[in-house]
Amino acid sequence: VQLQAYGGGLVQTGGSLRLSCAASGRPLSGYVVGWFRQAPGKGREFVGAVKWSGGRIVYADSVKGRFTISADNAKNTVYLQLNSLKPEDTAVYYCAAKFTMFSSYVPRAENEYVDWGQGTQVTVSS
Repeated sequence: VQLQAYGGGLVQTGGSLRLSCAASGRPLSGYVVGWFRQAPGKGREFVGAVKWSGGRIVYADSVKGRFTISADNAKNTVYLQLNSLKPEDTAVYYCAAKFTMFSSYVPRAENEYVDWGQGTQVTVSS
């Protein structure tokens, strides 16, 4: 599956953004779609993920309560709503997908994901 992430930008502390991850090539049923981010000079960090079939969603503790993942089946698109943004949320955000069939397992490790979109930059000014 091909993924395209977009929607990043520059916002002030406390602001909001909505990132989109549009999939093409095949439906996302049976997939897990994850969001990761990479800040300058740091490794890629798990943000959250959604199991397409069943709707199970998990979040990293660092974003729980501030970020929300949702999915639009008709548009084959996953969203990441970023609220109450902080300067430490500044990073390139990536979406990734892994086909897990009917398993309820939601992977959190970067190396478990197969398909990746290009990143979209989120910059939060203080």
